[in-house]
Amino acid sequence: MSQAKAYAARSATSPLAPFTFERRALRDNDVNIDILYCGVCHSDIHVAESDWGPSEYPVVPGHEIIGRVTEIGSRVSKYKVGDLVGVGCMVDSCQTCPSCQQNLEQYCDAGIKGTYGARDMIDGSLNHGGYSDHIIVREEFVLSIPEALDISKAAPLLCAGITTYSPLRHNGVKAGDKVGVIGMGGLGHMGVKFAKALGAEVTIFTRSESKVSEAKQQGADHVIVSTDDAQMQAAASSFDYLLDTIPVQHDLNPYLNVLKVDGTHILVGLIEPIEPALHTANLILKRRVLTGSLIGGIAETQEVLDFCAEHNIECDAEMIKIQDINEAYQRMKKGDVKYRFIIDMKSLKEDA
Repeated sequence: MSQAKAYAARSATSPLAPFTFERRALRDNDVNIDILYCGVCHSDIHVAESDWGPSEYPVVPGHEIIGRVTEIGSRVSKYKVGDLVGVGCMVDSCQTCPSCQQNLEQYCDAGIKGTYGARDMIDGSLNHGGYSDHIIVREEFVLSIPEALDISKAAPLLCAGITTYSPLRHNGVKAGDKVGVIGMGGLGHMGVKFAKALGAEVTIFTRSESKVSEAKQQGADHVIVSTDDAQMQAAASSFDYLLDTIPVQHDLNPYLNVLKVDGTHILVGLIEPIEPALHTANLILKRRVLTGSLIGGIAETQEVLDFCAEHNIECDAEMIKIQDINEAYQRMKKGDVKYRFIIDMKSLKEDA
């Protein structure tokens, strides 16, 4: 057992505050990681505040982790002390079901074990995440960080990055395709970068005229203001793919109308019922597809890290101290961040 320092939520209404707890003893297939940086995901807020159902407290959030190996178990073969590594949204799965056997651990039949908020598959202890000084993770769920990546900006690739990269790759986005990205937050701006790197012609859909110049600065070829009926009508039946990153209920029908025959609308942000109702004629009459995607498997997460290193892709982010995490949460709720926060975890040592 090893004592860990962290920040945790004790209830759905309490701010995050310093917290100490015991990490499990190192198993023979475990890697002990000193955490250098941890990204802040909107999922952290949802779990800390029990937005997705009752959370089990205390909650130590954080599933975008960059760190350095300090210790390895006797059977670990992929990593050695001193290696730069990452940990994403999951730290275990059954490893035996058809999905796991196909490197799709995120769709494990037994359910994935999240980096925080889930129970360990062996001893039943509560998993705690990356808002802490170190973490112990089984070797199979640890990622290698390519040397070409700036580690101070790489953490969000382990969630925002893989969440947008995986559906583009799975659906076969290629050079010449017309891709629309709906929403321009932490997920959306990464979707633009990946689609451009894959050779697509990229359009950002935004509700605000004021964000047009900002959208073009992100690398979009075109911008459509989705509240402008004339612009939406002019775009009818012109897109191969839509990557929809909006996390709240919104009307899908106008967006479906901009897809070509056999076009695909991919949901990666919304995990609520669709409201207003979907007009299925928008699917049937043009053989359009409405689909969803959840992060990516471990092999694909390694692939996105390597892809970003090769194409010089990084997340636009603001560095903060852990002591500022509650303010960061409030700013995220207001949309006041471009486009992710990353915690410099050396700040944790400033707490007595």
